[in-house]
Amino acid sequence: MKSITPADDIAAGTNEIDSAAINQQVADFARDFQLLRSGVEQVIAGHRRVVEMTIVSMVAGGHILLEGVPGLGKTLLVKTLARLLDMQMSRISFTPDLMPADIIGSHILLTDESGARRLQFQPGPIFGHMILADEINRAAPKTQSALLEAMNEATVTVGREEHKLPRPFFVLATQNPIEMDGTFPLPEAQLDRFMMKLRVKNLSGDDLMRVIGGPLNELPPAAVLESHRLMEMQSLARHVLIAPEMLRLAASYLEKTHPESRTASEKTKKYVRLGASPRAGQHLLACARVVALAAGRIHVGKADIDAVAPPVLSHRIIPSYEAAADDITTTDIIAEIIQS
Repeated sequence: MKSITPADDIAAGTNEIDSAAINQQVADFARDFQLLRSGVEQVIAGHRRVVEMTIVSMVAGGHILLEGVPGLGKTLLVKTLARLLDMQMSRISFTPDLMPADIIGSHILLTDESGARRLQFQPGPIFGHMILADEINRAAPKTQSALLEAMNEATVTVGREEHKLPRPFFVLATQNPIEMDGTFPLPEAQLDRFMMKLRVKNLSGDDLMRVIGGPLNELPPAAVLESHRLMEMQSLARHVLIAPEMLRLAASYLEKTHPESRTASEKTKKYVRLGASPRAGQHLLACARVVALAAGRIHVGKADIDAVAPPVLSHRIIPSYEAAADDITTTDIIAEIIQS
C-alpha cells in the first residue's frame, strides 16, 4: 500500500483523507523522535534544550554548530548520535596547520602492475555520514571554506571532478568562544550554512553531580534507529504544509532582523549590522515542521516557529559595535522581535 502523507492527500485535492494512516505516521514520527532523544539523554546529562534542538535540526536535514568551552560534552553528544543512528562518523580536528586537502582529499600518484602511472582521487574524512568538525574556529578561514560546498550541495569538487557525498550527510561542528586564545571568527557565509547554533553552558546541581560521578565517555551499546528511518522522518517533515499566516509570520521575523526594513524594531535599527538571509527563513520553517510533528501535530503554529527562532536566527544576525558596547546580544534582539 502506498505510504500516505498529509501532503499527498491535500495536493491531490481529495475529499476522503485517510486520517488513520496520517495519524499513524505522525504517531510513529513522535515515537521515534522521543526514542532518539531518550537515548541521548541516557548518556548526556542536562543540556536538554541542546539535545532536543540538535535532533530537530538533524531531522530537518541541517547542520549544527555547538559553541561552548572545552569539556562540556559537545564531542560526546555527536558520538552518541552517531552510535544511536548507526552512522559512519568522521572526526576532523581543526588546527591552525590544517589544509583544505586534509578535509576533502586529494589526488595521489599510483603505479600499477605494468609500471604505468596514474592519478587517483583519495577521499578525505569529509566523505562520511556524520562529520564532527572539532573546534572548527581554530583553523584559518581558508581551511574553514573547504566545508562550504559540502554543506550546501553535499558534493566535493576537486579539479574538474565532482564527487557526491553519502546521504544522509551532517556536519556537527564545535567551536570555542571567540574570546579564547587561538580562535578565528567564522565567516558569514560559513555561519549561514549551519541550520542552528546552540550554546552549551556549564552544568549545575544534580546534572553536574551525575556527570562527575558517572563513567567517562560511555556510549550507548546499540543503535535505536537506522539511518534510513531518519531519512523517512526527514521526508515526512518536508510534506507538512505551512498555512499562509505562518508563512507571513516567518517572513516578518526575517524582515525585522534587517535594520533598513520599515518594520525593524528599535534594537534592530540601533544594534544590527546585517540581518538574516532567506536561507534562514527556509531553515526556520523546516525546523518548525519537525517540532510540530514531534508534538503529534500535522500543522505548524506560532509556538513552533518561536521555539526554533533563537537557535536558527542568532548566528545569522551580525551585531554592530554599539551592541557590544551596550551589552546587547542577538538573543535580546530576537526576543524583542518575537514579542512584537
